[in-house]
Amino acid sequence: MRIGLMIGPERGRYDTKVDRLRRDGRWAEEAGFSTVWVPQIPDEFDALTAAALIGAETERIEIGTAVVPVQPRHPVALAQQALSVQAVCRGRLRLGLGVSHHWIIDEMLGLPYERPIATMRDQLDVLEPALAGPGMVDVENGTYRVHVPLDVTDVAPTPVLIAALGPQMLRLAGERTDGTILWMADERSIETHVAPRIGQAAAAAGRPAPRIVAGVPVCVCDEDRVDEAVARANRLLAEAEVSPNYQQLLTHGEAREVGDILAAGSEASVTKRLRSFADAGATDVSIRVVPIGDTRDELITSRQRTRDFLASLQGEL
Repeated sequence: MRIGLMIGPERGRYDTKVDRLRRDGRWAEEAGFSTVWVPQIPDEFDALTAAALIGAETERIEIGTAVVPVQPRHPVALAQQALSVQAVCRGRLRLGLGVSHHWIIDEMLGLPYERPIATMRDQLDVLEPALAGPGMVDVENGTYRVHVPLDVTDVAPTPVLIAALGPQMLRLAGERTDGTILWMADERSIETHVAPRIGQAAAAAGRPAPRIVAGVPVCVCDEDRVDEAVARANRLLAEAEVSPNYQQLLTHGEAREVGDILAAGSEASVTKRLRSFADAGATDVSIRVVPIGDTRDELITSRQRTRDFLASLQGEL
């Protein structure tokens, strides 16, 4: 199982944000991580721009977006941006896409959210030829009428993964993409719901076994502070739990809140929990470091302990 690090979701401190993205990308590569995953937060830094910054600062590490919502972006414009970033990354970009949530697409942006599966399918119709390399993109479907030449880069193809939580999206991911990027998925939901559905769809379509990227918060700490780590994870990351998409996914597993997915405790305990994701069928983990402490210095120390341990894994488990 590949070990990836989630970087970028830090609000504020705007004057240092670009430098921090570059520095964190360099550190992740030097520490041996397989991938850096950059989330797209509704009010935060653009994930593909961040991927370009990290790509320009690194040589080896894979760089993925986790994930870019498709509804606000015409697929040709999205393809142009992704291909431009792929040229910067020299083939290391993995384009993670999703249909987001009603409270972002509808309530924040005022865009329709009635047909998420069809929306993703119609986007993929255009993106597949657009990301395959220079040439014409000729697609007409229920949403788009596209007849456009693209000649951004010959670094191709650009692999696509999609956020797939329900049965129909998992089937689409297996049939048409390189895999799925998950959040709020515990081991049971991966083993009994995600892996069988996406794997069967990929096999039926004659595609390679898909990647299954599990988003996992991690805090290395003394065992008597695990409850503190769980409480902090729930404070920092719990807003996603209100989404119907995640609520549906939670019914397939044993977790009921993000703290239930947190890998916390000693290095041995965290290793054991991460291995359980691999045993369940995850091919990758995207780790969100969750530090604990009452002061800034304590939070920095906690963060560094977790990062040092993750670096010791050398990118896989």
